[in-house]
Amino acid sequence: MTIHVRKPGLLTTVQDAGRYGYQKYGVIVSGVMDSFAHRTANLLVGNDEQAASLEMTIIGPSLYFEAAALIAVCGSDFSAKADGMPVPMWRPVYIKAGTTLEFGSSREGCRGYLAVSGGMDVPKHMNSYSTYLRAGFGGFEGRALKEGDLLQLKPVTALGRKMLRRLESEAGETAFHSVKWRISYEIMPAYKPNPEIRVIPGAQYDLFDSDCIEALLSSEFKVQPQSDRMGYRLAGQPLAMLERKEMLSEPVTFGTIQVPPDGNPIVLMADRQTTGGYPKVAQVITADLPLLAQAQIGSGVRFKLADLHEAQEAYLLTEWNLINLRKSIQMYFL
Repeated sequence: MTIHVRKPGLLTTVQDAGRYGYQKYGVIVSGVMDSFAHRTANLLVGNDEQAASLEMTIIGPSLYFEAAALIAVCGSDFSAKADGMPVPMWRPVYIKAGTTLEFGSSREGCRGYLAVSGGMDVPKHMNSYSTYLRAGFGGFEGRALKEGDLLQLKPVTALGRKMLRRLESEAGETAFHSVKWRISYEIMPAYKPNPEIRVIPGAQYDLFDSDCIEALLSSEFKVQPQSDRMGYRLAGQPLAMLERKEMLSEPVTFGTIQVPPDGNPIVLMADRQTTGGYPKVAQVITADLPLLAQAQIGSGVRFKLADLHEAQEAYLLTEWNLINLRKSIQMYFL
């Protein structure tokens, strides 16, 4: 099956969970910015949760489906419409053959995810489907989608076929059909325009004085226009170390908060470099990375100190919720 790209959107790329195991060779992890939305969208169409999906940024694409498909749209609301009719989010949706799926601009967030049953059929590079934009490989020809691109899909999974047949039988003549069941709001991250993000102390946390730590945890920081998938540049009360020290480059990860000489923090995101030489004051907990991934340019971000136990509990709760979601989908479509 083929999806025709009528309009590409601002930055629409093929992504998956990331390219792990190659940082020692200088190859970044990349992958989706909002892992919860990506994984949930895949579960809702019967895919493995790490199958390749489309990540949309700020302005979404217009896509023509030449054959019937099972889709799910998660993340920020891009006002999806199938042949002009609003498409519900966070649930399985049947799309009739010959339907045009259009996305508008994002609302209260900046990234949306489209999963299609079977997943995007693109070559694997270093065991990942993710697009590495700066290096120009992975995903769809190593780049963002363009007008006229043809996206191939993999065969629908067994669960996806079962879901597709049921929704197709209920659809009638409409362009799309969805079940009333949807995921519970209770298991979703607390998406909001100005998020409060939990952090744990970073490797150089103790090298910052109490006033700087107080500023980090009590001030609001604005996401700057220079922010991208590599890192969010924040502006607020400048942070400074107790004394200037030469730092050796060390490994960094998604959510590492570095403090460059100007004192304005940088939060490293999905396309982060493999190592960094700036002091690391804090680390965003894994469970709150989706909240940060949805922050728009100009959004206010606040940080709240958590301990390792709280971070682990939040992570395990997210994983438990996704396990239960998978079971709920399987039970509903038995």
